[in-house]
Amino acid sequence: MSTLGCLLCFFIFLGLNSSGYSQSVTSRPSVVSIGAIFTFNSTIGRVAKIAIEEAVKDVNSNSSILPGTKLNITMQDSNCSGFLGMAEALQFMETDIVAIIGPQCSTVAHIICHVANELQTPLLSFGATDPTLSSIQFPYFVRTTQSDSYQMAAVAEIVDHYGWTAVIAIFVDDDYGRNGIAALSDKLAERRCKISYKAAIPPGSGVNQNVIMDLLVKVALMESRIIVLHASGDIGFRVFSAANYLQMMDNGYVWIATDWLAYILDSNSPLPSDTMDKMQGVLALRQHIPDSERKRAFLSRWRNLAGGHLGMNSYGLYAYDSVWLLAHALDTFFNQGGIISFSNDSRFLSSEASNLHLDAMSVFDDGPQLLNYILQSNTVGLTGPLKFSPDKSLINPAYDIINVIGSGIRQVGYWSNYTGLSTVLPETLYTKPPNRSSASQQLYSVIWPGDTLTKPRGWVFPNNGQRLKIGVPNRASYREFVSRVKGTDMFQGFCIDVFTAAVNLLPYAVPYQFIPFGDGTKNPSYTELVNSITTGVLDAAVGDIAIVTNRTKIVDFTQPYAASGLVVVAPFKKSNTGAWAFLRPFTRSMWTVTAFSFIVIGIVVWILEHRINDEFRGPPKRQIITVLSFSLSTMFFAHRENTVSTLGRLVLIIWLFVVLIINSSYTASLTSILTVQQLSSPIKGIDSLRTGNDPIGYQEGSFAERYLTEELNISKSRLVSLGTPEEYALALKNGPGKGGVAAVVDERPYIELFLSSQCTFKIVGQEFTKSGWGFAFPRDSPLAIDLSTAILQLAENGDLQRIHDKWLVKSSCSLDNAEIESDRLQLKSFWGLFLICGIACFIALLIYFLQIMNLVRSAPTESIATEPGGVLSRTFQSCLSIMDGKEDLSKSKNKRLNSERTFENDRDEELGSKKRRHTDLATGSNSS
Repeated sequence: MSTLGCLLCFFIFLGLNSSGYSQSVTSRPSVVSIGAIFTFNSTIGRVAKIAIEEAVKDVNSNSSILPGTKLNITMQDSNCSGFLGMAEALQFMETDIVAIIGPQCSTVAHIICHVANELQTPLLSFGATDPTLSSIQFPYFVRTTQSDSYQMAAVAEIVDHYGWTAVIAIFVDDDYGRNGIAALSDKLAERRCKISYKAAIPPGSGVNQNVIMDLLVKVALMESRIIVLHASGDIGFRVFSAANYLQMMDNGYVWIATDWLAYILDSNSPLPSDTMDKMQGVLALRQHIPDSERKRAFLSRWRNLAGGHLGMNSYGLYAYDSVWLLAHALDTFFNQGGIISFSNDSRFLSSEASNLHLDAMSVFDDGPQLLNYILQSNTVGLTGPLKFSPDKSLINPAYDIINVIGSGIRQVGYWSNYTGLSTVLPETLYTKPPNRSSASQQLYSVIWPGDTLTKPRGWVFPNNGQRLKIGVPNRASYREFVSRVKGTDMFQGFCIDVFTAAVNLLPYAVPYQFIPFGDGTKNPSYTELVNSITTGVLDAAVGDIAIVTNRTKIVDFTQPYAASGLVVVAPFKKSNTGAWAFLRPFTRSMWTVTAFSFIVIGIVVWILEHRINDEFRGPPKRQIITVLSFSLSTMFFAHRENTVSTLGRLVLIIWLFVVLIINSSYTASLTSILTVQQLSSPIKGIDSLRTGNDPIGYQEGSFAERYLTEELNISKSRLVSLGTPEEYALALKNGPGKGGVAAVVDERPYIELFLSSQCTFKIVGQEFTKSGWGFAFPRDSPLAIDLSTAILQLAENGDLQRIHDKWLVKSSCSLDNAEIESDRLQLKSFWGLFLICGIACFIALLIYFLQIMNLVRSAPTESIATEPGGVLSRTFQSCLSIMDGKEDLSKSKNKRLNSERTFENDRDEELGSKKRRHTDLATGSNSS
């Protein structure tokens, strides 16, 4: 019975297995229906139609994928119409379509994505490149080509690589064009570049040529000469035709076309010569397809498939791979037990929608599962790896950068999201660590429009008949820097001459006119002048404009052409020497430390010499007098007491060196005080002004007011506005007691000009800000960069100094014009010497006390034990006793005498032995 039971179980097991196998086979349908929506009568559509049909044939003939199942594809022509695309998508949903290849156009994709979301049908688009389609709003949209966000990143890197800062965007005003240019704007902003003008073309091939012509006329009036053309093929060629007619394809222009131009050139090459002639020098991007054996084999077949009159482009290859990608996903779907089933949504059965027959549409039940298998695909197609990143984009995005030359194109480099611009194939760079350094960003030379290898500057002055409105401060004082010629609109001065000389060095003409800013009766506010640039009232500002932080945040400045900074000017008086002039060389702290050092040195030498030197012994009163007389007499190197110990001599030598330096410095400073005219001022610099309460003057309209109040926290009530040099002199002369000011804070160039004629005032303290004067322009103005280069040329060839000497060199006062500084010697100048001396004293005392402790340890224990108190107290008393006691030198003297006698005896014996040898030698010679 057990054997019979085993056989029964075995047959039951085989039956279950056979029934399970037949179920998995029968779960695979014999036919799977898929759809395709694209524009048949377009460059992409004509290539894609053949590629998709061929891909379906290859899948159906390959037994390794979808065994027992055939793909059945139905194609619909949307003609890039959103309405037709939606209608055709709804028709697909009535025929149990599991997925759709397409759509080709971004406009159609935006519409039918909503249908795909509701019916859970994946869309595999090989042509819709609108970046916004990748959002989470459209989960069933799968882009099997590259997004325009990568293409625009490549354009932005090209613009930044050549140093341009602004571009003009010409685009078709639909979802494809608008969203692509929006992505370009974001990518340019990441590199501090921008789109300065957007020119939108109405969508559709029937747009009037006059509309394009009028649009390009507006573009020609703009400043930028970098034009990015993001359009379809028919509109793009019409733009090039109009631009060629308007001479916008000549020297100075840069045209960058997105990949629309590349796929047309690949599919229809060669184009007519008159068409190629109208776009010479254009840069274009093309989706990069790595070379492979499969790709070359397919391109060999393509010549027969297309009849030799239609070339393959990148979108055709992506269309072919889309079919294979879907086939692999379906194969995985079936292997995992997936079943194709559809159900009706109750929302489509409502009475309100009955007239639309929405009940005919069905929802793909396992659509989410198939979508998941598509996104998890990891295969290799004709275009390279077919694998998606977390944001549903194909990995390794890359573009070829091509240059239209003659009757064809020339490769000038590549762009990849991995390393940026390069002349090396992206697939080669993927095997190396990423490198985005500026040195690695390279392209081959480009032949630009106008048949030139010279990189275009990228901008010109707008050709609209308007001149730059340059604001110039209409000053009431210090007119040597900038002033208006009376009765005219002309200006003159140091700043004007520098600007004129710099403009003359530019390789192009700059039309401009000076606009006076201010009424001329008082100095205008320079902050308001700079703000007028940001509001568009002025195009630039020229004058003595300080480059300060709050201004650099809103405008761009040129290279500084004059150094500047805030200084303090105050009245001074001649200092009388007086009876106590000998105390002036040292400050109070210096005198205190020096006196203290003398006393310390005397005490240290006394400690080191007390045990062994009779001159440092005696009654306490005598020892105190000895310490004081010894330390003070070292100032004149006239100390009477001799030092015996080695440590004492070492300390004394170092101290005498310190005294030598102090004496020399004191003598030199006192000589200067007594023989050279001294100037003094109660104001020592900006710090003394901050701590006081006296009024402070500043130049009207200067940034000094804001700096003193906001940065130095000086009360605004203490500040006095002064307009002219005469007001400076009067306020300083009167002083705070008579309604004047204690000092004036202003920029150094003004103060130097002021002091050239005012000899009773001087600069006190140091310059407490560092800045310069520059010309102000709007943010990212290319003219600011070119003028900076011109200013550097003026400085290098000496013209800047000659302009300065022409306007600002005046006869100076006969008195010394040097800034008033403290003539007293500070402790900080000598602390190193005192530190060395202190270290020497410490080391000598340490060695001395170690010697004393050694003597204490070697002393008889009975004598220490007899001392009253504890062990520490007895040890301390023993130390003091040894230090105060007189050292017995008799033993050391006897040892020294004995050693001397021994040395003399040894020397006598040696001499005697030598004499004996000489005698023996003499005797031997005589006997012979």
